[in-house]
This record gives sequence, C-alpha cells and structure tokens, in this order.
Amino acid sequence: MIAIVKKWLRRVRRLSQVSLAVLAVNASPVIATAEVNAPVRILALGDSLTAGYGLARAEAFPVKLQAALNRQGVVAEVVNGGVSGDTSTGGVGRLAWLLGSDPASAFDAVIIELGANDGLRGLDPADTERNLAALIRTAEQRGLLVLLTGMLAPPNLGAEYGKQFNGLYPRLADAHGVAFYPFFLEGVAARPELNLTDALHPNAAGVDVIVENILPLVRNLLAEVKKQRKAD
Repeated sequence: MIAIVKKWLRRVRRLSQVSLAVLAVNASPVIATAEVNAPVRILALGDSLTAGYGLARAEAFPVKLQAALNRQGVVAEVVNGGVSGDTSTGGVGRLAWLLGSDPASAFDAVIIELGANDGLRGLDPADTERNLAALIRTAEQRGLLVLLTGMLAPPNLGAEYGKQFNGLYPRLADAHGVAFYPFFLEGVAARPELNLTDALHPNAAGVDVIVENILPLVRNLLAEVKKQRKAD
C-alpha cells in the first residue's frame, strides 16, 4: 500500500512540473505582447513654448499632444518638461534630473524643443549646438528615441547670426540621425490670431496648429518605439 501511495505522489509531482512548464511557455507570449503594447511615455523637454506660458494647464502643448494621440487610438503619455525662460544650457542640466538615476529610464522618447531663448538673447549659436548635441547624446545613451524641433533666429540679429543659428538644427539632426521637425512654430509665428498679445507665444488655437503639424512625426516616432520593443 505504501509503495502505491509513493508511486502516485511521484506521478502527481511530474504532472505538476509539466503543467508549470506549459504555463510558463504559454505566459511568455502574453507578457511580451503586454510589454509591446504598454503605453509609450514621451518627455517633452522645452522652454515656455512647451510649458504653456500664459495658457491654462490643459492648453499646453504636451497635454494637447497626448489628447490628439489618444483620440487616434494611440495609448501614450506626454510629460510636460517645459520651463519658461529656459535655454539650451538649462536643458542639459534638467534632462539628467528628469530622467533620474535609474539607467532604465521610465521614458521611451523625448521631444527636444529648446534654443528659442538662446536666439532671443543673442547667445553664441556654437554653444547652443554643443548643448543640444549633449542633450541628444544623453537621451540616446539612456535608450530614448529623439525628435528634435528647430527654431529660427529673430531677424533683428542680422543675416549672419541667422545663418549660423538656423543651420545648427538640421546639422544636428543629420549628424545624429534623429527625427527632425524644422520649425516648432510653423504656421503659427507672425499670425496674431494664433498668438498671445506678446506676439511670441502661441495661444490655445496656436497650440492646436502646432500639434496638428507635428503629430505625424510623433506617430512615426512611437512606431519606432514599438519596433524596438518587439526586437527586444
């Protein structure tokens, strides 16, 4: 009788081991699918144009971009990393802080919108270029995909300054192979009905135009994030 019981227990253990192995194999694709389809987190790193200067919180660029993505069935979170008055120098220090000390960043991608205040203050374009290059390298070292947005220098700073400043953005995009949106204020700049009374910052309607224009590039960026997840 004891021998029969022992034999039965051995059989139960073997069946349990086989069942656990089958469960593990079957669970793996489910887990992998969940990871691929997890919400994409985007950091919008910028100045007042990103922060939403003069606007209600719900009217800021990151909030409206997230809403536009969600309406199109894209599950994504866009975090507002904009600080009014910030320059490219300030962005370098803030990016490391926003990403945190964990090498496995909680973000999948970053939109870099900086340099407008560098231009307004007439700062050396070479310094702006070095700072933006440092931002791109930091993001890529942390495994983030990058969308760089360009800016144009104020005309009153002269043709030579404009040539140096305006050319640094496409040069950086080419050098680092990152996605590039040439002018963040495309379709908004110099249109009073789309700007606040300071003629520098977009109003809510202006933000809508920015979101509509940049949305295809952001969707392409998110598609690349999904590809990377599948490859991993």
